[in-house]
Amino acid sequence: MAEKQRVMIVDDDPSIAELISLYLMKECYDTLTVEDGEEALRQFPVYRPDIILLDLMLPGIDGYQVCRQLRMDSDVPIIMLSAKGEVFDKVLGLELGADDYIIKPFDSKELVARVKAVLRRYNARPEKTGKKEQNGEYVEYPGLTVNLSNYSVTYNGRTVDMPPKELELLYFLASSPNQVFTREQLLDNIWGYEYLGDTRTVDVHIKRLREKLPDSSDWAISTVWGIGYKFELKSGK
Repeated sequence: MAEKQRVMIVDDDPSIAELISLYLMKECYDTLTVEDGEEALRQFPVYRPDIILLDLMLPGIDGYQVCRQLRMDSDVPIIMLSAKGEVFDKVLGLELGADDYIIKPFDSKELVARVKAVLRRYNARPEKTGKKEQNGEYVEYPGLTVNLSNYSVTYNGRTVDMPPKELELLYFLASSPNQVFTREQLLDNIWGYEYLGDTRTVDVHIKRLREKLPDSSDWAISTVWGIGYKFELKSGK
């Protein structure tokens, strides 16, 4: 029998945490609930969760701080939880490395679907084997290879760790070099209808891509002011 995937639920409301746990246990996940950020950081290396549901407002250190500390040495998927009416900066959460977010109250089917989707994208990534061969859907430029089939990126000979949405955005742009896409087009193609109107999400991911992939002499992720972005092949290339 396959080992159950482990979900850590970090929420200081016991009733909500228990309800989330019941939803996920019904879908055959193993769960652990903790009530504050300090305990989450203590339990993380012990429980070794496959994904974390992280409430924003926690006693002691908040969800942002927990996310920041986890991202120092782990790429475990994180879905942030925030109640309606709470001050929740989605951009800050994404910049800190959250993979998704859900606003409370949420539908149980939506919660389970988002957990499955994030895990599916995360588990599609390759093991770091160091193999150079490329198969499936990929684009290649001097110093850069983006493989959508096994969710890998290599830049100047080294593997670059990248959350699924960052990689999908990079692949989408690089698949149509020099074509300009509006933020709305990128949202629709990468995130889907539920994110339409939240164009800051695109800007955050572009910023993170540029930090990980400094422009080469051959290509760049360029801003087209007033319109959007493009993967630009530089003159003569």
